[in-house]
Amino acid sequence: MYHYTEFDKTFIQQRAAQYRDQLERHLAGKLSFDEFKPLRLQNGWYVQRYAPMLRVAVPYGEISSQQLRVLSRIANEYDQPSAEVFNKAIGTQATWGTTHLPIGHGHFSTRQNVQFNWIPLEKSAEVMELLATVDMHGIQTSGNCIRNITTDELAGIAVDEVVDPRPYAELIRQWSTLHPEFAPLPRKFKIAITGATNDRAAVRWHDVGLYLVKNDEGAIGFRVMVGGGMGRTPVLSTEIRTFLPWQQVMNYLQAIVRVYNRWGRRDNLYKARIKILVKALGQRYIDEVEEEYQQILSQDGAPHTISLAEFDRVAASFSPPALHKQASSSNTIAFAPAQQIEYARWLKQNVAAHKNPLLCAVTLSFKRLGHAPGDASAEQLKQAADLAEQFSAGEARITHDQNLLLPWVQVDALPALWLAAKKVNLAQSNIRLLTDMIACPGGDFCALANARSLPIASQISARYQDMDELHDLGEIDLHISGCINSCGHHHSGHIGILGVDKDGQEWYQVTLAGSDGSDLSGPAQAGKVVGPAFHADEVPDVVEAILDCYCRMRHNHETLIDTLRRCGQDEFKNAANNARHTQTNALELEGESV
Repeated sequence: MYHYTEFDKTFIQQRAAQYRDQLERHLAGKLSFDEFKPLRLQNGWYVQRYAPMLRVAVPYGEISSQQLRVLSRIANEYDQPSAEVFNKAIGTQATWGTTHLPIGHGHFSTRQNVQFNWIPLEKSAEVMELLATVDMHGIQTSGNCIRNITTDELAGIAVDEVVDPRPYAELIRQWSTLHPEFAPLPRKFKIAITGATNDRAAVRWHDVGLYLVKNDEGAIGFRVMVGGGMGRTPVLSTEIRTFLPWQQVMNYLQAIVRVYNRWGRRDNLYKARIKILVKALGQRYIDEVEEEYQQILSQDGAPHTISLAEFDRVAASFSPPALHKQASSSNTIAFAPAQQIEYARWLKQNVAAHKNPLLCAVTLSFKRLGHAPGDASAEQLKQAADLAEQFSAGEARITHDQNLLLPWVQVDALPALWLAAKKVNLAQSNIRLLTDMIACPGGDFCALANARSLPIASQISARYQDMDELHDLGEIDLHISGCINSCGHHHSGHIGILGVDKDGQEWYQVTLAGSDGSDLSGPAQAGKVVGPAFHADEVPDVVEAILDCYCRMRHNHETLIDTLRRCGQDEFKNAANNARHTQTNALELEGESV
């Protein structure tokens, strides 16, 4: 893992002290709400439906056991609403399921960050100072700036990896943090990078996507994609460079963002993302980026060229950790027959191959019935830290799918790890299966949401708890968003669910055949809507009808996405629309537009 320098540490501590001063002036009435707003947003503090939400940056998802313990402490001591806020939330039925508000929890986001939903604003400075003790903060997790750099959770260890992307991600993080020219961009800006042949970083769905490649001579460089994004207009990024020498990546990024900053729209929030500019300008945008880049190289002297010495300095932080013999050997643990079946399923779904054949990567599942997808209680964050220390050299990775991965597990320690994870309810063998769904916080927390995501996720999960059925259905990406901002990445789900508002009621559009690009059977693509929206109480039946149709049409052990690509969507659309309840049909007959 990358370790902060003394300069980094001092800067984070000073930033926390500055925020305390700003907060105290705000609470004393010396800074108005509007004056304080940009100051808190620059540190990751949003005001949501009921309480502030803190987004903590976890660059490219790497997190230490020490950091997990501090997050556990924050969840336990600070993620606690006042009685007034709690009663207001309960009174408006903002509940997960029916009776439980996830208080005292951290939430893993799809961009490899951690969020808290209930920290009182008056305690926010204490939290900032506590984060700084373990080199954490919320800088650039909000606002119209370059956000957290994301990558593949198997970065540096994947068997299909061409080049480890982590040193490049760290260098880009350092370059982009507090970059004065790019603080006031037209809109937020997201960069993803992968060095593997299988895109587990959803690269084409980002404002800038970087693929590390090698050319015919074996030189390392980047294939550069620009203009991807979800939201109201889902767009896959456009290739603008087939090969860029790795030393020039920040000079080229500077050209990309300068042209966007110059021409990106600021008069319309919904048309301000770079995807709109790239689509509008087409080849002109690419030409202007190339012209700007050549000027940076010649006239500006290529100021951000990465030297080999600097690259080596950063890359040294990503050397494999020293590993000590772990808990026990597979020869010392005997499983009962039922355990053997469960363990075998866990090995298949939760354990990934490693570059080092003596090691493997293990995903801890935070998708369990009764809890929001990606939610981790204070106790579970502590338990995850324990597992990381015991089995993974004190390191974990937050995944794009809202789970936690242990990257340095010795193969002969797998039985002991499984038992330990099972004991704390983190060993569900559902990774990449239906109940390993992505969901945003939705209307239970977010002021922007049109509908709730979490009850829908709960109802679908409750219907598919039979592990035999779940494993027979195979790998399925189910993604749920509470509004068009697409924080749940519904566009890229094999089954996507989008909450929409209809006369104050919650309705949901369903899409099929989306992909984030991570399945080897086909490219990234946006799902297609199956028809008019469904009422909230119809959605679980609609999902079941789609899956029943899939089971009838699949060949052998074909996956859902492969069946959709082979057969098309007509039969699935018919099945979904036939699952509508009488209530919806009556509304349509009365002329209601749903």
